[in-house]
Amino acid sequence: MTHPDAPRDALILGGNRLPFARSGGPYAGISNQDLLTAALEGLVARYGLQGEKLGEVAGGAVLKLAGDLNLTRESALGTPLDPRTPAVDMSKACATSLETVLHVSNRIRLGQIDSGIACGVDSASDSPIEVTPRLRRILHRAFAAKTPMQRVKALSALRPADLAPVPPRNGEPRTGLSMGEHQALTTAQWGISRQAQDELALASHQKLGAAYDAGFLDDLVTGYRGLARDQNLRPDSTLEKLASLKPVFGVKSPEVAEPSMTAGNSTPLSDGASSVLMGSADWAAEHGLTPLARVVDARSAAVDFAHGDEGLLMAPAYAVPELLDANGLTLQDLDLYEIHEAFASTVLTTLKAWEDEEFCRTRLGRDGALGAIDREKLNVTGSSLAAGHPFAATGGRIVATLAKLLHQRAQETGQVQRGLISVCAAAGQGTVMLLESVA
Repeated sequence: MTHPDAPRDALILGGNRLPFARSGGPYAGISNQDLLTAALEGLVARYGLQGEKLGEVAGGAVLKLAGDLNLTRESALGTPLDPRTPAVDMSKACATSLETVLHVSNRIRLGQIDSGIACGVDSASDSPIEVTPRLRRILHRAFAAKTPMQRVKALSALRPADLAPVPPRNGEPRTGLSMGEHQALTTAQWGISRQAQDELALASHQKLGAAYDAGFLDDLVTGYRGLARDQNLRPDSTLEKLASLKPVFGVKSPEVAEPSMTAGNSTPLSDGASSVLMGSADWAAEHGLTPLARVVDARSAAVDFAHGDEGLLMAPAYAVPELLDANGLTLQDLDLYEIHEAFASTVLTTLKAWEDEEFCRTRLGRDGALGAIDREKLNVTGSSLAAGHPFAATGGRIVATLAKLLHQRAQETGQVQRGLISVCAAAGQGTVMLLESVA
């Protein structure tokens, strides 16, 4: 019996995303706002939300221009939603849209809103290019000048070197290493083989290709700018082709004896947007929508990568046991697992850590290993290695996909299905979430 004061369910009702494109591809020159607006418009059209005033639209981007102060609100205003629908921008690197799902979920569960959209977008093709700090100070002085002479004096300080733009940075501020270089260290530490990484990458492409062929993504993806499927998808790839690629991360690191991370087993820089429609049971019924799954719980964790205590992308390995304990579950109780494929080795190191007695005892404070999972239940319709990874859009893609999978399997089996989402993020962070099918 449900306690009368228990929070109500926050339900996943559907999703929509654009086919993800490689950086510099079909979406080059298209802004974050245009991409997010397109994803939201597709969701509005699919679920008949024209003129609807929702409780909130929560979204965000990792690569954000200064002019995108209210990116989500401006994007929502470009759709047929009621313009009185409020919006909020959020950011947590690659976990951004998983955090927006959690935000909307919590507001629905608390009764603050009845409906909402969680979303995310990123365009590596339109990443911000900064000016030097010195040029910025000179320009600020010139803008603040009260007379033409003061402005000329301020600008006279300019030197040719000041005009050189600062290219986009992908290194961690506290280490200077890129995410790939950090992961190369973790990959070497855990002894993840090149073959295992290539096999995981190939499986991701084959599973996503099969999902497209089966029509699974027909009501999750809306074509955009001539792209009907994810541009990075290579279902006809082979282990031989993947094995022919040269390593790109860890090649100059003395701590990596055998570099193994290639462009084939790492996600490419990508452009795209995703969105997830959520609501209470009453709101869904009033709008004739079938709930797919409910958000059960979520946890976040962070690791000390800056001092070398742990690998940059290992935070989910710590967050998942906490999530399982809070819900009285073991790792093997879950029916499906969605572990974000930032790199193939990210998935493999996380799984290996959970199987490792010493790691689980010394790092997680447990009596023994969490154990292995059934790999047949892992990323069953492919993941980021095949689809691409527009940073802030990945969580929304995964949530909509897993909710539909859980719903389908619950209908097939007649039993409640539970699924785990694990997303690593920059700065040593991670967010994980538990979804459950709705009868």
